[in-house]
Amino acid sequence: MERKRNIKSFGELMKNRTAKKPPAYQWQDLALTVIKELEIPNNKRSSIFQVCKKYSRQTVLKAMNDTKELCKTGEKWRYFFKIINKTSSDMEKSDLPF
Repeated sequence: MERKRNIKSFGELMKNRTAKKPPAYQWQDLALTVIKELEIPNNKRSSIFQVCKKYSRQTVLKAMNDTKELCKTGEKWRYFFKIINKTSSDMEKSDLPF
């Protein structure tokens, strides 16, 4: 029995590789997850990155999970921004000393 070998040169292997660089920051990875899960349109992706950079991971994940649970049809991204805005206004009120 003769085996066929598909040995490529190192140069061919390096040329054909499709490795992606990981995000530099965790909030970038979180933003990519939100974009994928909620099917965010291209023109709103930069806003998702801003939200993920500004708020804690826990806050963003809670808003994303609430959106997935409560918004079964329609534009999920709009609902996500409503939830995150409500969350941010609640946080501002709780930060006040009085």
